[in-house]
Amino acid sequence: MRQPATIGIDLGGTNVRAGAVTSSGQLLSYSETPIIAADGPEIGLKRITRLIEQISAEADVQIQAVGVGCTGPLDRAAGTINNPYTLPTWENVNINQALKDHFSVPVSLENDADAAALGESWLGAGRGLSRVLMVTVGTGVGTGFILDGKIYRGLAGVHPEGGHIPIDPSGPQCYCGARGCLESLASGSGIAAIAQNRVLHTPSLLMEKADQNPELISAEMVIAAAQAGDALAMEIVQQSATALALGLINLVHLYLPDCVVFSGGVMHSFALYEPRLKEMMKIHSVMSPLDQISLLLAQLGQKAGIYGAARAAMLDASID
Repeated sequence: MRQPATIGIDLGGTNVRAGAVTSSGQLLSYSETPIIAADGPEIGLKRITRLIEQISAEADVQIQAVGVGCTGPLDRAAGTINNPYTLPTWENVNINQALKDHFSVPVSLENDADAAALGESWLGAGRGLSRVLMVTVGTGVGTGFILDGKIYRGLAGVHPEGGHIPIDPSGPQCYCGARGCLESLASGSGIAAIAQNRVLHTPSLLMEKADQNPELISAEMVIAAAQAGDALAMEIVQQSATALALGLINLVHLYLPDCVVFSGGVMHSFALYEPRLKEMMKIHSVMSPLDQISLLLAQLGQKAGIYGAARAAMLDASID
């Protein structure tokens, strides 16, 4: 007899990952493949369908539901993806209906930050806690808040975009239309852009790392140079840490979570950021006990979104 399982999908701009997850959180099978979004949504949906069929066959599971975590913008209620920014050509794509028609099971669509937060709350760093705030600092900045095991949703069920909290109104322009929002100052892409500009006026090891081409400077290079003691890189990292701390203070003052879970490529260097985050949290603890909130690193890695998407589908379908 085939084992019942829910499929969790993590759909990003580069790859799509899928896993078959039991109601107890056991991952029975896993695989991933490039999504190549520019090929168009019809081909992309076929890739996702084949991936689901592959992992289901490998684990010999009976699919109960499918959960999809995807980069936004998206319309959760309608089940549509509207994201030509990181998924070129994917506008008004009804992924829910496509997967329902093929597999004849319930399908749930979630923002990828919410899915990752739910995964870490269910099985990762936030396990057993009632209020879990997750902050992902990678190419962008994403946030998700889990309350009593469920995703917190904003007006009309829309995902709150914590990455676009204004930090410095005189800061760099962000694609969201604002200046100096958290993402433009603390994300990997933001760090790289700031460094590419600053290195034109200040001597730095970064030019050597980038073969004398400022446009090749990445956040990884900046962090590596900071760890090597480069003055400019250290200054840029500290500025990004301060911006992240200010954004974090805004979030935790509102949510007062039990913990904050950090994930994303930039947070692989959490040791560079942690002292500044804790210092700022302590300074701003007069009105609320911010210094008592645990700052934790995510535990599930790239599979957090898979677990969270599967869990969201289980909750929607009332699967125990």
